[in-house]
This record gives sequence, structure tokens and C-alpha cells, in this order.
Amino acid sequence: MDGGLTVLWAARAPAILTAAALLCAALIVALRPFLERYALAQPNPRSSHKIPTLQGGGIAVIAATTVVCYGALYFLAASAPTLPLAILFTAVILIAAVGVTADIRPIDVVPRLLLQAIAVALAIYAVPPDLRILPIVPWWMERIALVIGGLWFVNLTNFMDGLDWMTVAETVPITGALAAIGVTGVLPPQAIVVSLALCGAMIGFAYFNRPVAKLFLGDVGSLPIGLTLGWLLVLLAGNGGRTAAILLPLYYLADSTITLVRRLINGEKIWLAHRSHFYQRATDRGFAVIGWWAASSPSISCLRRWHLQPCCCRRP
Repeated sequence: MDGGLTVLWAARAPAILTAAALLCAALIVALRPFLERYALAQPNPRSSHKIPTLQGGGIAVIAATTVVCYGALYFLAASAPTLPLAILFTAVILIAAVGVTADIRPIDVVPRLLLQAIAVALAIYAVPPDLRILPIVPWWMERIALVIGGLWFVNLTNFMDGLDWMTVAETVPITGALAAIGVTGVLPPQAIVVSLALCGAMIGFAYFNRPVAKLFLGDVGSLPIGLTLGWLLVLLAGNGGRTAAILLPLYYLADSTITLVRRLINGEKIWLAHRSHFYQRATDRGFAVIGWWAASSPSISCLRRWHLQPCCCRRP
């Protein structure tokens, strides 16, 4: 992408971010009476909160992201195909429906994973068919691996959403970095818009989720956020940014994967709620929420990567 287009995106980005943040905040305020009646999260063995707290803020995040995405693409008159984005948001709505159901009452593991797998498969189907991450692997095998990896990424995002500002600290830097990388020509316009819209929506949500949080995302937010981030990271990895696609969500990947392996080794039932993630153990030992939020943010890793190898994501 040439310098002129980069400057053009620099002018568009604040408008998309601001629109998504304001719309998300407005939706949260409008939805509050509904959430107070139907979406009160009670403390459980996994939770970090001690008193009943509203959940379901993800409804506003996902709605704002979707509306602003389509609005921005309409006003930008983007010429790129819109079908992949329609498929992606169909998957997002499906997995959000699974999440909102789980927020109201528990869903058995098998149907929950099956519905999540369908949503992830739709999101992978929305990826360009000629996009390859590891060309040495057969296409069909790579796609199956992406669905399995996407299913894990969706669930680890849900697992890690257990602390005030935790998902904000992960999502805002990742989407901001993806948008910045995208304007160099690595990502298509739709992906840049999705990154900016999700980043803005999470900024709008952050005020209500600040410590001590008055509102949580709920599964209706964490699951589709994980799906959307996964889709964006697959696009990044398939366009020459494999290393960056791993570095950006590295804390989430490391904490959740190490915790899962440790629980499997210990013979624990991994589908049950627990408090053995590193961030949970840290806060249980008195580590401040703000301090952990700063430590877990991937922005430092992202900036280091850009500083050392600013061309890491360019196509060869």
C-alpha cells in the first residue's frame, strides 16, 4: 500500500474507532435494564468477583462491531467482496447465540462444542481459498487444523476472560496492531475495518469493565471476540505474518495452553470451572488487577517486534 493510502487510512481510523466506541457505550446504557433482569453473573469457583455482577456486555460489543463494519464499508465504498464478511458475521452471530444461551443456563459440553465448531468452520470458510499458512501441508489438512486451532482459540479466549479489563487488555492492542499492520498492504480493507471496529467497541466497553467491574462481557462476548480475532490472525499468518500472528496473542496462548496441559497431567476434569490460570493465581496472591492488566498486555511484545523487524509481515 502506498503512502497516500496509508495517510487515507490514518484519517479514517479515528472515525471508525470513535463510532464503534460511542455506539457500544450507548448500547450498554440502553441494554442495562434488560441485563439487570436477565444477566446477573453469580460468583462461582472460577470467578474473580465476590458479588453478583451484570454480564452480557458482549452483546453491545458485537452489535457495535457489526454495525460499524458495514457502515464503514458502505461509506468507504469498498470494492472488495462482501460475501466473506457476511459469512464471518453469520458465524459470529451463531457463536454469540451459543454464548448468550450459556450465560442464561449451562449447556452440555458436546452440543456446545459442536455448535462452536460449526461457527469456526464458517469463519475458516470465509478465509480466501487460496490463502495458505503452511504450503507444504495439503490444503485439506491445513483447513482441518485451522478449524481445530480456531475452536481452541475461541475457548481459550473464553477461559481467559475472568478478570476486569483482561479481555480489553488482550483485544485492544491486538486489533490496533492488526490495523496498523494491515494498512501496509498485508490485510484486505475488510479486515482492517473489522480490526478497527472491534478495537473501538472494546474501548467503549472498557469504561464499564474497569476495576472493580460493573459489567462483564459474558460468553456472548468472549466467544465471538475469540472467533473474530482468530479469523484476523489467520489472515495475517496467511499473508506472511506467521510470527506476528503468534506473538500478538502469545500471553493468552501460553497461559491457557500450559494450564490445560497441567490439568490434564493432574487428571482434572478440564471442562469444569477452576482457578488455576496464572492470572487467577497471581490475583489470589495479592497481585493488583491494574498491575496484572499491564503485565498481560501484548502491546510491549508487539512494539518490540515492530522495532526489531518492521518488515516482518510483508509478503516475500
